[in-house]
Amino acid sequence: MGKIDNIGGKRPEGLILVVNTGSITTKFAVYRDGETVLERKLEHSVEELSHFADVMDQEDMRTKAILDALREEGINLEDIDIVMARGGLFTPCITGVYNVNADMREVLSTSREGNHACNLSALIGDNIAHTINDLRVGKGIKPRFGECIAYVADPPMADEMLPECHVGGIPEFPRRTLFHALNTRAIMRRYLRETGRKAEDTTAIICHMGGGVTISLHRGGRVIDTSHGLGGDGPITPERAGCCPPYPLIDMCFSGKYTKQEIKKKLIGKGGAVAYFGTNDMREVVRMAKEGHEDYVVFMKAFVLNIAKYIVAQGAVVDGKVDVIILTGGVAFSKDITDAITEKVSWLAPVVVYPGENELDSLAENGYIILAGQTKIHTYNKDHIIED
Repeated sequence: MGKIDNIGGKRPEGLILVVNTGSITTKFAVYRDGETVLERKLEHSVEELSHFADVMDQEDMRTKAILDALREEGINLEDIDIVMARGGLFTPCITGVYNVNADMREVLSTSREGNHACNLSALIGDNIAHTINDLRVGKGIKPRFGECIAYVADPPMADEMLPECHVGGIPEFPRRTLFHALNTRAIMRRYLRETGRKAEDTTAIICHMGGGVTISLHRGGRVIDTSHGLGGDGPITPERAGCCPPYPLIDMCFSGKYTKQEIKKKLIGKGGAVAYFGTNDMREVVRMAKEGHEDYVVFMKAFVLNIAKYIVAQGAVVDGKVDVIILTGGVAFSKDITDAITEKVSWLAPVVVYPGENELDSLAENGYIILAGQTKIHTYNKDHIIED
């Protein structure tokens, strides 16, 4: 279980509920004054989910599942001060925290920017916050932090890219963002705390390696360029094809052998190591490569080289003026992989490794920052960014 030690040099205070929805799981946790007091992962069976035509139809079911579980665990809902939810697919936005409002609900519930289970998190969080407020009114409770509000932090499509980084090869194909904003921003805060550096004086390239791999460029507290975790603009990953040559892809699309969904699945889900070896477990790939299996050895070299190329390419955006390269995510637990990447990119900047990720802790940390009044709250507008 996670722990948030301090917020701005002070002990965190408050009871926070964190919600993170995946395709077949609903994860949630409760933090009291920085300590995890409850962490659960609700697994939804194929039979349970088969009753819903679309993932967005699962909102009420998953909301009820969390509320029931909280009551079973003896958590008094009216004591929860704030609800933090995983950011869904919505634009326009920049990194930071947003209160869940009507515009955000509309964009997520209609899947305007993409259909994914992560869209449910904010909707569920907002539903629970309203339930908490209704309970407080009914019991005449005056909460210490005011009305319970649901927020999202560092949504994956947050866009602060430089204008020149948006330009694609033809106007119809602009470069867009979709990266591991939540974890990379949390890792950046950790690096700044541990080194005593300031965000405004630091340029970092952060490579998140999980089932997907994204490489983002952080300068002066903003993410000014990034690869796209789902859009084919990125390296080979354990389960994604990464950047593909367009002509062969066009031929595949018009071959008549595959449906649109089958081709998408080949690129995301059945690409990368899955396509070559039937596994997305890089530990298995590393083990087989170390045993001398030539096809695994070559794939490992390609995996490392792909990531190194994207890291170095980000360095070109800032003329090579990079203070640190940070490797993170689940795959960063592999010293074989991080050492190999370090050997190829350390000439650009020192490399630091922060293995793993914990989205629940990252969301809780943002929640305590909000309760401490140490961050700006953005109001989402579905048509343009409002700076307030």
